[in-house]
Amino acid sequence: MKTLASITLFLFISLTLHAQDKKAKDLLDQVTAKVKSYDNIVIDFKYALNNSKENINQESKGNVTMKGNMYVLNLMGVTKIFDGKKIYTINPEDEEVSISKLNEKDDNAITPSKMLTFYNSGYKCTWDINQNVKGRQIQYVKLVPTSAKDQRKEILLGIDTQTKNIYNLIEMGKNGTKTTLTVNSFKINQPLSKNQFTFEASKYPKYYINKLD
Repeated sequence: MKTLASITLFLFISLTLHAQDKKAKDLLDQVTAKVKSYDNIVIDFKYALNNSKENINQESKGNVTMKGNMYVLNLMGVTKIFDGKKIYTINPEDEEVSISKLNEKDDNAITPSKMLTFYNSGYKCTWDINQNVKGRQIQYVKLVPTSAKDQRKEILLGIDTQTKNIYNLIEMGKNGTKTTLTVNSFKINQPLSKNQFTFEASKYPKYYINKLD
């Protein structure tokens, strides 16, 4: 009887998890559809990196503008511009601009679609906690990488249940490092400059141009 009870409990938990997985996947699909419906997205965010064992506590603010397959990312004093073909990394501290081509096969390559829809493959997703953040209902979905080689233990993705936009992302590394990205403002369909995603070398006359490809 004890064995039967254990099997019944296991089946109940499995069915519950399956239902949660479907709810989580449905919510993520709604987020993906919402993101794809925008002409462009402008996000201001806060980035925090913590590791108590290594006594590391870093915080920084950043912003990113995305349109189609192009973006401009500003973080920690460095600007990255992707015009759809090449990535321009501008480092004022070193007075250097690195130019490289995007490797589509590189899983770590950053593109706008990956920034906001990275969760669509390579993860097992489950329904997690719901929190009230200043009157906003934030539903969390837990993402666990399916690859054993992945150095991330899990990711919590917070989604505003009303707008279906991402509110924050909390990443836990296997080495104890916690990375948190919180969206401070999320704007869509903004009037952008015609040269928004164009690298203009004339703005950096004294910079060393490092062509990596």
